[in-house]
Amino acid sequence: MSDLLKKAISLGVGITVVSKEKVEKVVDELVKRGEVAPSESKALVDRLIERGEEERSVFKSAIQEQVQRVLKDLNVPAKSDISALEERIAVLEQRLAELEGLSREGTQPVEEIAPDTHTD
Repeated sequence: MSDLLKKAISLGVGITVVSKEKVEKVVDELVKRGEVAPSESKALVDRLIERGEEERSVFKSAIQEQVQRVLKDLNVPAKSDISALEERIAVLEQRLAELEGLSREGTQPVEEIAPDTHTD
C-alpha cells in the first residue's frame, strides 16, 4: 500500500472532510501506478468512504460531548431547564389571571385592598 493511501487512512478526522470525489481520485491514481488492482478500486473507495463516515460520527459525538461539558461548566441552562421554567411561568400566569378575575368580581379592586391602618 502506498504512503499516500496510508496517510489518507491514518488521518481519521481528515478523512471525515474528504469528499467521495477526492477519494476516488486518489484511488484512481493508485490504480494508474499499479499499486491497486482496478478490480479492487471500487471496494477500496467504499471502505474509505465508510471509514470516513464512521470517523465523522465519532468526531461529531466527541465534539457534542465537549460542547455539553463546556456549557455545563459555564452554567448555561439546558433546553429542558428552560422548558420547565416556561411551563412554570405559564401556570403562574394562569393563576394570576384567575386571581385578577376573582378580584374584579368582588367589591374592591386588588389595588384598593390594603391592611387596616389607623392614623390618629
